[in-house]
Amino acid sequence: MRKLLVLSVLAAFFAAAPACAQDARVEAAKKEGKVVWYTSLALTSSEKVAKLFETAYPGIKVEVQRTGSQRILQRVMQELQANIKNVDVIHTSDAGHYVLLKEKKLLMKHTPAGVDRFPASFKDKDGYHYGLRATVTVIAYNTKAVSAAEAPRTWKDLLDPKWKGKLVTAHPGYSGVIATHVLALVHLHGWDYFKQLAQSKPMLVQSAVDPSGVVASGERPVAVNGGDYTFYQIKKKGNPVEIVYPKEGVPLVISPTAIAIFAPHPNAAKLFTDFLFSREIQQVLADTEGLYTGHPEVKYPADRPKLSELKLLLVDPEELEKRNEEIKTRFVEFFGA
Repeated sequence: MRKLLVLSVLAAFFAAAPACAQDARVEAAKKEGKVVWYTSLALTSSEKVAKLFETAYPGIKVEVQRTGSQRILQRVMQELQANIKNVDVIHTSDAGHYVLLKEKKLLMKHTPAGVDRFPASFKDKDGYHYGLRATVTVIAYNTKAVSAAEAPRTWKDLLDPKWKGKLVTAHPGYSGVIATHVLALVHLHGWDYFKQLAQSKPMLVQSAVDPSGVVASGERPVAVNGGDYTFYQIKKKGNPVEIVYPKEGVPLVISPTAIAIFAPHPNAAKLFTDFLFSREIQQVLADTEGLYTGHPEVKYPADRPKLSELKLLLVDPEELEKRNEEIKTRFVEFFGA
């Protein structure tokens, strides 16, 4: 099945771009031999995309370095201080990072083909970074432990004392998705919401990917946040997980990607970035990973709500960058870690 997916995607990709094999940049990229990708995309998803690229362009390896968004930024800045220039393509789920990186002139201007048709929220007006994917943060529960009738339906439902010791939350100090989630809910309900939520002693995990596994196993039956695509993936595998999209709104997290100005493999980085934004790969992200994208031609599985059907809570990237330390500090203050 996976082999068929790879073949069909590549056939469509090369049919859409028959001249790409003759592109001089392909030869230049092959001489470089690889592209180093720092990404917060779930490991299974990022490795799938990497494998598709390597199949499309034999001789160019994708070195996937997957970790949380905040650690990616920290690593990039620490490596620069040590004069280490390792990363080519930087992809995190904290749009505020790109405000900072752009201000520091650490990003290369590169516009992938077709992104002019993406929504404005997916594009940097100056052409330095673009939204590779979008995630909404949701509530989820284990259907063997929690009935549909008693499941929380709103963010404030999670404050009910009956959930004490039964919740799991990811951490904004690790995850850009969760940093965005926290700020969106601070706009909606204020910091007092998180102060009250902390009284239920939720289990703390790192990535926005982690709550799905905790809920699926039943270790904690309710997730107070997490990327919706991770719950979707684990549910599709037959796990007893149900997703709740609160009607008062769900935070929309647009996850940018950009090429480092000091990229050691610049041609491979541009080729890889163009590949990421092709309709075929954007469709793979929607079909097999359950992600949303900015590509106007992407079709979504019937069992996924359309973004137009959801009330979306948006966060300004510049505010996210300015309040990043506040978000992490207040979260630790309330949750203790």
